[in-house]
Amino acid sequence: MGSRHSHTGTPAQAGKPARALAAPWARISFGLVMLGLAAWGTPFPAPGRAQEPAPQAPSPDAASKPETAASENLPATSKIITRVEVVNVPVTVLDRRGRPVIDLNREDFEIYEDGEPQTIRYFSREIRQPLRIGLVLDTSNSARRALQFEKDAASEFVFNMLQGRSSNNQIFLQTFDATSSIIQDFTNDPQVLNEKILELKAGGGKALYDAIYFACKEKMIKSGPPANTRRILVLVSDGRDVASEHTIEEAIAMARRAETLIYTIDNTSYGYANPAQKILERLAAETGGAAQDPLEVTPGADLGTGYLSHGQIGETSQNKGLGAETGIFSATRLMQLADSLEAIGRELNEQYSIGYTPKNDTLDGKFRAIRVEARRKGVSVRAKPGYFAAAE
Repeated sequence: MGSRHSHTGTPAQAGKPARALAAPWARISFGLVMLGLAAWGTPFPAPGRAQEPAPQAPSPDAASKPETAASENLPATSKIITRVEVVNVPVTVLDRRGRPVIDLNREDFEIYEDGEPQTIRYFSREIRQPLRIGLVLDTSNSARRALQFEKDAASEFVFNMLQGRSSNNQIFLQTFDATSSIIQDFTNDPQVLNEKILELKAGGGKALYDAIYFACKEKMIKSGPPANTRRILVLVSDGRDVASEHTIEEAIAMARRAETLIYTIDNTSYGYANPAQKILERLAAETGGAAQDPLEVTPGADLGTGYLSHGQIGETSQNKGLGAETGIFSATRLMQLADSLEAIGRELNEQYSIGYTPKNDTLDGKFRAIRVEARRKGVSVRAKPGYFAAAE
């Protein structure tokens, strides 16, 4: 297990007041104190009331990031209100071939909370919230043969998401077998992550649900206000679990509380059925992410793609898994895993940002279900499934 750190502190205690001043000076001092308190209290919005934008037409820059402008100069405590007053929803739209659709406008979307239509107040094609990504790799005994491919593909993913950027995105690395370990905390340094990835070794049982629960509770919830970040777990595993103390329902509930989308990549070899694939699909579907199965389609005869079936090279068993031990399909397997991670990265870089003020603005701690629809035909929409209306 990775080390955990907690930092606690208490405000400095004020000393006992001095003897009362002369009456005139006391009144002046009291007036100045009250004036200062009034000035400090001005930025805080009244609980349960939305901050309506000014009636004048805003500038393009201001319109594209109202939540940023509203929160930059506020004390941290005011962000409790922001979570309910402005709900930020990163949205992915894909065509029938799984490619991002990036030419939609505000009027092309409809958004619902608990089945009730909401008014879109903020819209942008250029999403600005930085990514907080948890890269979670299966290092159990069952993943031993696939681990080298996972490591190579993960290294490429890290460089693609962090290299050449403004360092706003951050990734942490977690592995799991019978237990979960944070190998590297959040960082924007791809070289540091790459060095840790190359050192990974396989061994032990498999506690998948515990790994998700741990990542969301210990890392994602503590990664900053969800209104200001996009939280993503990228899970590479076959979906099997034999050692978790938590259930899949508890893992999904914690991911929802952390407002974290789970993207899964099935690392099962060609030719092998994977009953646990449905687990990966459920984890993705119920958190707003996506399930990738890069090795689902058996390689065919198209030499241009680098695919060859066993029968085409003299192997008569079409059902044999194409694992690393054959030495023939290693490049294809690595390419497929890398392509899946690249597709996730591309999707995260081509999202819309939609914001709305919920009609039900009560901080009651309940889960509010979100549904986003696009009016354009032939597209699919992915977004977080909801949020908890809680003051944290």
